[in-house]
Amino acid sequence: MRIDKYLWCIRYYKTRSIATEACKKGHITVNGQSAKASREVFPTDKITLRKDQILYQLTVLDLPPNRVGAKLVDIYRKDTTPAESFEHLELLKLSKDYYRSKGMGRPTKKDRRDIDDYLDFEDDETIE
Repeated sequence: MRIDKYLWCIRYYKTRSIATEACKKGHITVNGQSAKASREVFPTDKITLRKDQILYQLTVLDLPPNRVGAKLVDIYRKDTTPAESFEHLELLKLSKDYYRSKGMGRPTKKDRRDIDDYLDFEDDETIE
């Protein structure tokens, strides 16, 4: 089975074309080697794929006959992704999270003054 079809079947990508594009960009490796979309996958192969800033590590257990339901995915792959990767993603989300909710509009006068004060503070440090 092709690597793009396999990743689509086990629900790592929503469409095969997205999986193919990830292969072209070099986000997917099989047994340590960069994989083209047409690369054949066999049981016991180790797949590494980068998606949403997480480096997923999978082991192929079996090949599905077609796209499977989310509950059946574990039959066909073993996920060996370290928990540190997911913790790193949580830290990234928290670092991007600002006290203003998304969609709150443009900054207020107070926000603008805080930003100016912060930038002035950095300039003062570089002068000294």
